[in-house]
Amino acid sequence: MTLVDRMRARVARSGYGYPLWMALTVSIGALAAAAAALVQRDAVVPPRWALLWALIAVSPVLFDLATGGKMPRPLMAVLAIAGTSVLLVEPVESDFAPFILVILAAEVAATATLPVSVAAAVCMLVALVVPATAGRLEGAPLYATAVVIGWTVGFVVLTQLRLLQQERAARASLAEQAATGERQRIAREVHDVIAHSLSVTLLHLTAARRALQQDEDLDEAVAALTDAERQGRQAMADIRRTVGLLAAGPSGTRPEPGVGDLGDLVDDFRRAGLRVEYQVRGDPADVPPSVGLGLYRITQESLANVAKHTPAATAEVDLDIGSAQVTLSVRNDTPATPTTATGPGSGVDGMRRRADLLGGSLRAGPGPRGWLVHAEVPLDTDSTGWSCALRRRVQEAP
Repeated sequence: MTLVDRMRARVARSGYGYPLWMALTVSIGALAAAAAALVQRDAVVPPRWALLWALIAVSPVLFDLATGGKMPRPLMAVLAIAGTSVLLVEPVESDFAPFILVILAAEVAATATLPVSVAAAVCMLVALVVPATAGRLEGAPLYATAVVIGWTVGFVVLTQLRLLQQERAARASLAEQAATGERQRIAREVHDVIAHSLSVTLLHLTAARRALQQDEDLDEAVAALTDAERQGRQAMADIRRTVGLLAAGPSGTRPEPGVGDLGDLVDDFRRAGLRVEYQVRGDPADVPPSVGLGLYRITQESLANVAKHTPAATAEVDLDIGSAQVTLSVRNDTPATPTTATGPGSGVDGMRRRADLLGGSLRAGPGPRGWLVHAEVPLDTDSTGWSCALRRRVQEAP
């Protein structure tokens, strides 16, 4: 393992992801301070006892470089304080030995817990106060201030790095929530498209079978099969467009359906043999795209449920577009209860979720004349055409 690899391992063991240059700067600074202290004491050539104590003082740095940061931080502080204290038994003018404590105080504060770093800083200050009290160390207040500053710098760096990690974790959580919400939205879209297309297609196929079995009307059967084929191709196109939302690039320019397309939706079910009465009051252009898509999908799911559970019933779709809200009612004359949910975003739960996201409400259950789905959605929009209720929910999301 090279020296750079050991430095990276030392940084990784701190658990905070400090840059490599920061660890390298601390190591070089501590070694330089120890070397300067030895030169001041003429302890290099020939070697003297001061060399041993200087090596003990910087042994945490040397051990970390050799093992990749395996030395415990409390032991690092003890060795640094012990070695430097012995060096200060015979201090010199403008002594560099205390700067070993300054540098290691910063490192311990940046890599250890708060109690450990505070205890280490206090012990370092004591190591400076004792020789200063004996009158052997000049400039002790300056050295003590430098130790406090070094500890403060290390603690501030540690605090900022912890806040940065918390922010990254929060962003990752938000990204996961956004991805989950997008997957659920796409699941609702795919479910609605498939439920609608299969319901209509099955009605066409049923009509074709009856035309062949009961009436022996080949032309009617061919017409029904043609409509089923058209509906299937349209469903495949819708599914491709919806699944295309998972891709990184744009999925196409075809606009999402809205309340203006409800007439075509009703006609699809009518051609499939379902009796549907449709009435609209107000201008569909007043409905924003986000609200229109939600109401379209609610109507689509409601009619698909009618076709699935009571194909012989008569369904009524009533859309009332007012100045403040839009009201949608879908009822059929047979009190059959559709499945509430078969998965995320499906059935009645999915329709209720759509209305809730738009700031509205939805009720589904037995009504005066059969089964009733009743949705009310506010029409407060901003300049971009989005529902203000939907925009507020997006902005208030955690």
